[in-house]
Amino acid sequence: MSSTPTAKVDHRAGSPAVLVLEDGRTFTGRSYGAEGVTVGEAVFSTGMTGYQETLTDPSYRRQVVVMTSPHVGNTGWNDEDDESGRIWVAGYVVRDPSLRPSNWRSTRSLDEELTAQGVVGIRGVDTRALTRHLRERGAMRVGIFSGEAAQAPTAELVDQVTSAPQMAGAALAEEVSTQASYIVPAVGEKRHTVAAIDLGIKSMTPNQMAARGIEVHVLPATATIEQIEATGADGVFFSNGPGDPSTAEPQIALLRTVLERGIPFFGICFGNQLLGRALGFGTFKLKYGHRGINQPVMDRTTGKVEVTAHNHGFAVDAPLEGDTATPYGSARVSHVCLNDDVVEGLELRDAAGALTAFSVQYHPEAAAGPHDAAYLFDRFVDLLQGAAPAMTADGARTDGAL
Repeated sequence: MSSTPTAKVDHRAGSPAVLVLEDGRTFTGRSYGAEGVTVGEAVFSTGMTGYQETLTDPSYRRQVVVMTSPHVGNTGWNDEDDESGRIWVAGYVVRDPSLRPSNWRSTRSLDEELTAQGVVGIRGVDTRALTRHLRERGAMRVGIFSGEAAQAPTAELVDQVTSAPQMAGAALAEEVSTQASYIVPAVGEKRHTVAAIDLGIKSMTPNQMAARGIEVHVLPATATIEQIEATGADGVFFSNGPGDPSTAEPQIALLRTVLERGIPFFGICFGNQLLGRALGFGTFKLKYGHRGINQPVMDRTTGKVEVTAHNHGFAVDAPLEGDTATPYGSARVSHVCLNDDVVEGLELRDAAGALTAFSVQYHPEAAAGPHDAAYLFDRFVDLLQGAAPAMTADGARTDGAL
């Protein structure tokens, strides 16, 4: 991403701005947030709320987020809902921003925060037409140009967009990871210790574990097995994060060591993709990904359908039916998206049918979003306690649950 912000522009007026896709299609509007130039991958999010959590999610590194909800910014910005220490999106595209925030928790407007952090955005765009274009053509590179930059010939702007790196092949997890380890203490009595590898972790994730009595040691993406063992961890967690999972060879090698040693494992989003690759499955880039807080997913271990929060452009290529033998046990798809049959979860079991590792492609911490999948953190606690139910040969749970 390149960004050259200048002084704040009154969002009720704004300077001329243009959004340019790599296939040459353009959309005109007015500047929103910082004025300048930015380039990234165009993706759309279907959430009608939770924009602050979206903007501060490290998984959006190098992505220009298009909001499908037409009215954005009504609740302003506060100091409590950030999912990391900064805004990570490369750019922001909205139809109709709120002129002023209207929420008792707000301390400033969305426009003010975008400007303060140098995030180049555009407003007044026909986001419905833009979303339909991305659904038909697929996620692609895009540039936002405002102020003087918007006056350049379209051909020159397209050249700037197509010269930007693509998301396929991008190694970004280490760019967003913490540089120093830190601890999120357990709330109340400490029951377990978990080493969480930060690949772009959201703050709500260790908080969810801490609320269940887990002391979470958050380690950099470059952590080694020796550093994990030094925490005295009872289990290992791999977080969400940006980029192409095929580039994360060091983290995949680390995860294979974790599985070889039989250490309980839980992964979310990018962590799910890395578990898939560690087990021998491939990953692939989705046409336009899943982003929003309203995706239906079936948990095959219970038969229940959950409404879930998503942010991923890659997915695991694994057989939807049956078990797959791996060097670490028997793997199967545990969750599936009901919209398009994309793999949304994996589980690994030993020869006795006991769960040893599992992961999901979506966000059970749901910040923002529904809480249907919060039980997964309880499932992780059960795994750490060695109480995860075994399966019979036909896949039924031995505890009698669905």
